[in-house]
Order: sequence, then structure tokens, then C-alpha cells
Amino acid sequence: MSLRQYLMTMAAATALSWSVWILTIFYFDPNTVGAIGLFIFYISLFLSILGTVSTIGFLIRMKLTQNDELVFRHIKKTFKQGFILSVFVITTLMLLQHNLLTWWNFVLLSALYLFIEGIIFTNRKHQNHNYV
Repeated sequence: MSLRQYLMTMAAATALSWSVWILTIFYFDPNTVGAIGLFIFYISLFLSILGTVSTIGFLIRMKLTQNDELVFRHIKKTFKQGFILSVFVITTLMLLQHNLLTWWNFVLLSALYLFIEGIIFTNRKHQNHNYV
């Protein structure tokens, strides 16, 4: 898959996910829809955030580095960051939905997010910069 195909596919999937999320907000009543409606809400929001952060993060990285050799490394890193950020947002919203989110829960969740981010992006097996 070429870079152009990847970006177009990711942008289309992200737009579809945002559309589903917006339709879920306007057409589902959270008090009557049950577990399936909440699942659609959370999964569409998760995919929307994942696609948005991955695509925009990749474009920013490409603009800043200007290095064509590291394209797939940037894709991998931004996808991981998007995934972790999406899990953080969804977890925060679920805690908020069940009235379990307090300031110290949020601080602990943020610290866990930063800890995982630090572990993933500082734990390198190889110091070779050409390794993909």
C-alpha cells in the first residue's frame, strides 16, 4: 500500500467514524438505547479519535522531519499514540458516565497514560537509526 492510499483510506475511515458518532449523538437517546447504543457511541468515538490523531500526527511529523526514509516509522508511532490517546479518552468518558471520575482518578489515569507513552517510545531494542 502506498502512502497516498494509506492516507486516503485513513481519512475516509475517520470521516465515516465521525459521521457515525454524530448520527449516534443525534438519533440515540442514551437513557433508552441500552448497551448496544452506548457501544456504538464509544467505538465510533474511539475510531474517530484514533484516525484523527494518527493522520494529523503523521502529517505534522512529516512536515517537521522532511525525511522520506522514515515514513513507515512515523506511521507506526502516530498510530500507537492515537491508540493510547483514544483509550485514555474513552476510559475517562466511561468513568465520567458512571460518576467515578474524580480529580485524583484523572491524575492517576493521566500519569498512567504518560508512563505507558514513555515506556513505549523509550524502550528501543536497537540503537540503529536505520532500523524500521
